[in-house]
Amino acid sequence: MFKEFILQNWSLFLILSAFVIMLRVTVFLEQEVIRRMYILIALLFVLSICVFVEFSLEKLSVYPNIRIVFMAIRYSATPIIIAQIIYTLVRRSRLTIFIPSIILVFIDILSIKTGIVFSITEEGVFKRGVLGYLPFIIAGLYCIQLIYLLAKRSTGQITEIIPICFLAFTFLCGLTFPFIFGKEYARIFCTTIGISMYVYYVFSILSLTKKDAMTNLLNRQAYYSEISNNSQNISSVITLDMNGLKKINDAYGHAAGDKALKTLAECISINLTSRQLPYRIGGDEFAVICRHTSPEETIEIVEKISELVEDSGISCSIGYCIREDSNMSVNDMMSKADEMMYAEKAKFYLAHDRRKG
Repeated sequence: MFKEFILQNWSLFLILSAFVIMLRVTVFLEQEVIRRMYILIALLFVLSICVFVEFSLEKLSVYPNIRIVFMAIRYSATPIIIAQIIYTLVRRSRLTIFIPSIILVFIDILSIKTGIVFSITEEGVFKRGVLGYLPFIIAGLYCIQLIYLLAKRSTGQITEIIPICFLAFTFLCGLTFPFIFGKEYARIFCTTIGISMYVYYVFSILSLTKKDAMTNLLNRQAYYSEISNNSQNISSVITLDMNGLKKINDAYGHAAGDKALKTLAECISINLTSRQLPYRIGGDEFAVICRHTSPEETIEIVEKISELVEDSGISCSIGYCIREDSNMSVNDMMSKADEMMYAEKAKFYLAHDRRKG
């Protein structure tokens, strides 16, 4: 029986082992997120054991009272696992996310005696109760919530969109396949979830390597990649440089300087859409690459950033360039935007020096 268990779940063991190894060597994720992923891996492993035992008891036609207990575990586990995925991937999630799945656990336990969700006849045949579809409904609602939350926090980058779509497809299969292929889908459920989570994790790491750790904006490497990809679609660029960062660092310390940079990053990114991507390309240098953005939109973005920066109590110089000639390169656009930005910076320091005098 042990040999059969290993053979049936070999793919699951491989993917979970790879997952654990990746988590052990990663340097990008917070320890709390890693801990929650370990819990998720443990849940998948335990569920694979429960599914194997349940199906083995059915095959041998023995111990129906024990079999129905494992059936209750299987029906309860799916919503719990999806809730754990939400709790792991969505930072602001609280333990209250588990309340519907915990309620389902009690209903499934009650069903062992009452059959309101499922039961086993004297002939050993599975029978769905009046609440037989409740586990699927709760799991489906969890899936919808997960995809919505992930899509909401996405920046629109392809490395974020692909894994979200992959998860959506996986969970759609998980909700529909039991009705298409029957309960046999339970044999591959854990492997399916394990693979989907591993794929999401790999894409998450790829996404993190493109982000600036301090400001959470895209980094310089992502900037170079962006301007070399379909550059003809870039309609305008905006460059920004913080004013007085050295003075803040000298007077209040680097922690205050870091806070000022984070504030500026928030002012830059708060009103952007997926067509405008913000980058930190240097210490206090930022840029926004705009695709399919009208001149009016570009100017509006610049004005909104200026207003937010002024209200925040920090200062920055802004320049922009709108592509008017299709033959104009992105580097030329950046140069023109920089010219405007440095002219603004010169005015700022001239006025600042006059005030000091």
